[in-house]
Amino acid sequence: MLLCLSLTAFALSGEASWGQGAKVSSPPELARQIDQLKPGEWVWAPQVAPDGPVLVFVDLSHQIAVVYRNGIRIGATTVSTGKEGHETPTGIFTILQKDAKHRSSTYNNAPMPYQQRLTWDGIALHAGGLPGYPESHGCVHLPYEFARQLYSATNLGVTVVVEGNAAQHMATSANSLLSPFDASGGGVDYQPLANGEQFSWHPELSKSGPVSIIVSKLDQRIVVLRGGKEIARSVARINPRDDGSHVITRIVREGKPRWVYVGTTGHEDERDRELDEVDLNRVQMPAAFYAKLDALIGPGTTVLVTNSRVGAGKWQKLTVVDAVPADTRLGGS
Repeated sequence: MLLCLSLTAFALSGEASWGQGAKVSSPPELARQIDQLKPGEWVWAPQVAPDGPVLVFVDLSHQIAVVYRNGIRIGATTVSTGKEGHETPTGIFTILQKDAKHRSSTYNNAPMPYQQRLTWDGIALHAGGLPGYPESHGCVHLPYEFARQLYSATNLGVTVVVEGNAAQHMATSANSLLSPFDASGGGVDYQPLANGEQFSWHPELSKSGPVSIIVSKLDQRIVVLRGGKEIARSVARINPRDDGSHVITRIVREGKPRWVYVGTTGHEDERDRELDEVDLNRVQMPAAFYAKLDALIGPGTTVLVTNSRVGAGKWQKLTVVDAVPADTRLGGS
């Protein structure tokens, strides 16, 4: 059951205003519009990147969500996330279920239009109230029309990254990035690496879905998810250039695979910049682990570099790695 209350009457009035969305046509214009968004406002420009893998980045610290396609921003919106006691979990998720006419079984059959489920215990993206601060019961509230546009642009399995700290703006969450659940929404025990173990590799735990990689600077770990489930983790040697979070995605450009930064909030200058040799050398890992990981990487693979932890407890919300000398680096052709 979904554990978040939707307040959508404001969006159903049909009132046309800039606050309900502004169409833009170029990346520079889109970037300028994002900087000016007020509660309830959004921008949408799917024509900037008409095809390619979709990634949604939710920034709890700024209460902003940004949509990327093939590594390029195509939309951004103000959001309202979980209030105190009902915090929206951080981490890398995949869209598990889509229901355009969903209604809550918990809150008096309240409408949750264009619901896209992120966890089986009730966290979702959907149209909802936007007062300008966190006020949901854990879900990510979106403007009604933006929720409709996003619903049309996504498929099951699309990657959603949730980062930041809604209570302490501009701060990285101290929680763990991974919150493991089984298929019915129940908690599962976290399985750390054994003493002396350099990596674990269990692709049979999730045989399909988008691949996401979490690189934890604080824990010096790499965690690999497929279809939203952890399938591998490794020790690593990570030499960070700052304490911030960075999102990198695999795209195809001019017929060749590339790693590019998506330019998240606070790192707009990185947008569309290709990963260079210096950054590649900042992350090292065991050669045997790298060989297995490289075989999984394809268009749409997402890398989250974060200062958050990767979790050592059953109910923590994040997960990443401990440092040992590594034999090679994260890269690929």
